[in-house]
Amino acid sequence: MTESRLRDISITLSPGTPEWPGDTPFSCGWTATLSGGSNVNLSAVTSSPHVGTHADAPLHVREGWPGSHELPLEAFHGPAVVIDVTGAKGEITLAALEQLAGAASIERLLLRTSCSIASGSFPLEWPTLSESCARSLLGRGLRLLGVDAPSVDTKDSKSLAVHKMLFSGNAFILENLDLRRTPPGEYEIMAFPIKMMSLDAAPVRAVLREK
Repeated sequence: MTESRLRDISITLSPGTPEWPGDTPFSCGWTATLSGGSNVNLSAVTSSPHVGTHADAPLHVREGWPGSHELPLEAFHGPAVVIDVTGAKGEITLAALEQLAGAASIERLLLRTSCSIASGSFPLEWPTLSESCARSLLGRGLRLLGVDAPSVDTKDSKSLAVHKMLFSGNAFILENLDLRRTPPGEYEIMAFPIKMMSLDAAPVRAVLREK
C-alpha cells in the first residue's frame, strides 16, 4: 500500500523572516552551550506569534473574543481545497473561485496568491476575499480560510472586515502559508495551533496530505 505524501506548507522561522511592519521580529540565541562548558545546548526565542505561519485568534480583532488557547482543533484538521488565485488583484469574488462554482459545501479553503513572505520579503499588497464572497463561503459551511499572504484583509485595512466576518461565522484563519510548490487540488490539512494562553495568535506547523 502506497503511503500518501505529506507536504509541509509552513514558513521556516529564522532571524530575518519578514514580520508585519512594526511587529516584534523573530530572534533566537543560546543561553547555554556544550562548547561553553554546559552539559546541554539551550536556546531561547523572542517573536510575535504572527511571524511565520500562524492561526489568528478572534481576540486579535475584538476584546472579549476567544484567545489562542480556545482555538478548536477540529477546524484545523480535515479535507481542504487549494485554489490558485495568482495574478488576482483587489477583491476576489465567488465567481473567480471557479473550482467552487458548483460546490454545495466547502469546509477548508486555502488560497495561493503568490504574495507571500516565503519569497524573503514582505509583500506590498495582496488580493483578499470580498465581503460578499466570504459571506457566501460561510453559507456553504466554511470553517477555515488559509492564505499564503500575511493577512486575509488588505495591508492597510482598519476595519479588518474579513477577519470579523469569518470569526462571527465560527470560521478560523491561517496566514503566511507556504504554497509555492503545492498544486491546486484536494488535500487533508493538519495545522494545529500551539496551545498558548490568551494570546491573539498561535504558531502552527501546517501540513497537507495528498489524497
